[in-house]
Amino acid sequence: MLSILGKSTSINVRKVLWTCAEIGVPFELEEWGAGFRSTDDPDFLALNPNAMVPVIRDGDVVLWESNTICRYLAGRHQRHDLLPQDAGARALVEQWMDWQAGELNNAWRYAFMALVRRSPAHGDAAAVAHSAANWNRHMLILEQQLVRSGAFVAGDSFTLADIVLALSANRWQMTPIDRPHTPAVDAWLARIALRSAGFSRYCRNGTA
Repeated sequence: MLSILGKSTSINVRKVLWTCAEIGVPFELEEWGAGFRSTDDPDFLALNPNAMVPVIRDGDVVLWESNTICRYLAGRHQRHDLLPQDAGARALVEQWMDWQAGELNNAWRYAFMALVRRSPAHGDAAAVAHSAANWNRHMLILEQQLVRSGAFVAGDSFTLADIVLALSANRWQMTPIDRPHTPAVDAWLARIALRSAGFSRYCRNGTA
């Protein structure tokens, strides 16, 4: 059985849990991270030297990096609806997944750590304001993409891009900052809520 190492409150772990739910993959969750077994444990570092969750073990396959794990699972189980076979369509899905992991995540990190995690190391008010503004700017990029693409991020069909970006959008909506009006984002999240049981269980579940 697939083993997932991480904690269910982690946004990156929830990407993998939601992907498993979409595919119907049975899994066993091993709790690692803050409040559980330390990711600095040598046993964990042997699997991921970055000391970060999630990690999966699938037979002889050990992987880290949440978006890579999601792509692996879709490919492993031939879910071409979630990750298309066509090179262009697949690249579009992966483009938005990579944008989520690189551009969008880096925009929100300081504001989120200050306003939600209450981190003492993130107390610079100017840095919080800059991060919040940059976060809003990136969410407006997603808003415009959804205006162009239609029902979902990469077009008419639900894909892995929607999973990873819905988690980020949920975090944005739950963080106490002033946000611009984003009707396309709101409508997109409502569509996902109707089609995916994983949305309520792993995304809009009260955890940011």
